[in-house]
Amino acid sequence: MLHYKGYTGVVEFDDEAGVFHGEVLDTRDVITFQGTTVEEIEHAFRESLDDYLDFCAERNEEPDKPFSGRLMVRLSTDIHRNLYVQAKREGKSLNQLIAERLSRAS
Repeated sequence: MLHYKGYTGVVEFDDEAGVFHGEVLDTRDVITFQGTTVEEIEHAFRESLDDYLDFCAERNEEPDKPFSGRLMVRLSTDIHRNLYVQAKREGKSLNQLIAERLSRAS
């Protein structure tokens, strides 16, 4: 994985073409890059992100940023109620209880 300016890139090697292909993971926008060496792929990753950020600035648009940590989840009323009751029993907020459980699951 590659990291730059808070973004993450993933790279795969195409052995038939002899080329590394990469994509930025943290955005809904499509940002890709490629190279034939490790140095080229790292440079292309940074250059593609810089181009993307420059393009957004030129258009006066906010770039899609890496995840904010906010997640909307829809639950059945029974699950919602049970989690709420358990959180209250443990002296925690519902958000804190769910974050702890998800942290253990990942």
